[in-house]
Amino acid sequence: MEQFSLAIPDKAIASGGSAKFLSRGAAVSLLLPLAFLLAIGFIYPLLQLAKISLFNPEFSLDSYRRLASEPLYLLVLLRTFLVAFCVMALCLLGGYPVAFAMSRLKGRYAALVAACVLIPLWTSVLIRSYAWIVLLQRNGIINSALLDSGFISEPLKLIYTEGAVVVAMAHVLMPFMILPLFSTLRSIPKDLAHAAFNLGAGPFVAFVRITLPLSTPGIFAGCVMTFILAIGFYITPTLVGGPGSMMIATLIGQQTTVLLDWSFAAALSTVLLVITLALVVVFRKVISLNKGFNGVN
Repeated sequence: MEQFSLAIPDKAIASGGSAKFLSRGAAVSLLLPLAFLLAIGFIYPLLQLAKISLFNPEFSLDSYRRLASEPLYLLVLLRTFLVAFCVMALCLLGGYPVAFAMSRLKGRYAALVAACVLIPLWTSVLIRSYAWIVLLQRNGIINSALLDSGFISEPLKLIYTEGAVVVAMAHVLMPFMILPLFSTLRSIPKDLAHAAFNLGAGPFVAFVRITLPLSTPGIFAGCVMTFILAIGFYITPTLVGGPGSMMIATLIGQQTTVLLDWSFAAALSTVLLVITLALVVVFRKVISLNKGFNGVN
């Protein structure tokens, strides 16, 4: 039998595969446009924020001292992170079963679930926030249904509460949790679960020992996306939560548009950015301890 041999260049072997044939100069030239856009659209504005917070017009830490000394501002900052964490947890609890079902369903049922997830993304956040006002207001659909059924004797205060803010924000951000989870769950080989069943594991054990650890990258991506987006939400907390549920984005907006205190607004934005990056790094470190995270990547 005639034998064939494939000669592979030494440079290709050293580079690790066919995906790395580009020279260093070509790779740098391809990355330059992205690096330029990143510098202009992200790094430069952040540096300007830090500069405004520290130099107004000369070097001063008064804005940061004001933030640390005023309990109101610290309360708003704490409320923002608490609400964002609750929204992230609610999205994870509600989105994981949906993503799991999407990864297992086929045909028209999978298309129906995907449509239910994607269609809300095509609707304005403002419209969805107003829809929650219609549902939760004193004479809204929920209170009217409870009154008509006899469960309550007077309308409940559902609107302008932190609970309403969490539910409304979770409804808006749910697709950003479901889609990364769905992508990760769909990439997990189904043979692993079948092998666990053949070895005597039940559905719950197979899920906890196999599916859940291997879906950790999707959990991390979805949690980071929903958490960061929830921190910067402006419309939904303002409409559904009212003045009593002020979050940091609303406070920054007031400082820039009403009080015209750009230095303090820049200090608030800088502190928010630093804390957010620190939390993401810590969260990434904790999640990376799971074998499923390193295993899938």
